[in-house]
Amino acid sequence: MSRPHLESDPLSLTRRPRRLRRNPSIRSLVSETQLTVDDLIYPMFVMEGENQRVEIASMPGCYRYTLDLLLKEVAELYTLGIKAIALFPVVSESKKDDNGTESYNPEGLAQQTVTAIKAQTPETIVITDVALDPFTTHGHDGVIDENGVILNDETVAILIKMAVSQAQAGCDMVAPSDMMDGRIGAIRKALDENGFTDVGILAYSAKYASAYYGPFRDALDSAPKFGDKKTYQMDPANAREALEEVALDIIEGADIVMVKPALAYLDIIHQVKANCNVPVAAYNVSGEYSLIKAAAQLGWIDEKKIIMETLLSIKRAGADLILTYFAKEVALILHNK
Repeated sequence: MSRPHLESDPLSLTRRPRRLRRNPSIRSLVSETQLTVDDLIYPMFVMEGENQRVEIASMPGCYRYTLDLLLKEVAELYTLGIKAIALFPVVSESKKDDNGTESYNPEGLAQQTVTAIKAQTPETIVITDVALDPFTTHGHDGVIDENGVILNDETVAILIKMAVSQAQAGCDMVAPSDMMDGRIGAIRKALDENGFTDVGILAYSAKYASAYYGPFRDALDSAPKFGDKKTYQMDPANAREALEEVALDIIEGADIVMVKPALAYLDIIHQVKANCNVPVAAYNVSGEYSLIKAAAQLGWIDEKKIIMETLLSIKRAGADLILTYFAKEVALILHNK
């Protein structure tokens, strides 16, 4: 049977998307989403002491550094193109109390670290965590009353002191991760009144009460000693609430808003991006990191490909910035392309 005339052949009218997948050069030319080192923020843990680098058991490849070694790591990161870090201090039990007063000590570990980084590598953007859980004996992000209730306004008063002390130390941005109501506006007001109008706020705006945070709490030894964080972190079932939290933070002065975690909340990232006009960050959290590392150690996955696909999915969902423990590995992968 002869073929029909070309003009009447249905096959000739078939759209052929595979034309744009024929080879790497064409695929690169039409790629809709690009992941670069400029998209990445590297979370780092600093601890007391000297000349120590301690691997976090539940986060293979991630370390707590003493300040001297952390400075070397920051310098190396900058040469790889990683221009921003998020700093998390690990303080000794002797410096913790019920109200987290060490958090605003001008000579505290976080403050000293910020000053040292900015003196050594001033171009590195230093983002400091604003939350009380690393500094409280009970492991919660706020002040508690005799019944174990987290007190919102009393906590905000301490967070203000913490943020101002970090700004005085030289940080570029503060990142309130506590999820207390009204803290963004209160911190913005305090920073401005103290002359820190150029210090930005990266708000943990939609931070969910997630089971993916376990390894991070191991890293900081900050797991709550009682109860959970569901009265201040968000219900994983809720999406509309995330948009409300984001809108409130923007009204109060957030420069960047964030969704945390990332992978189980790609739909939230997408909705936030579609509904706000400030940069959107996503936190590829410790549990997400450790799941990939564990599977890679067992030989079940191609680790590098999974890392890149994972972060690309977060970027594709709408994130402008990604906090990820994979940042250094991604920089090395991209450099060796």
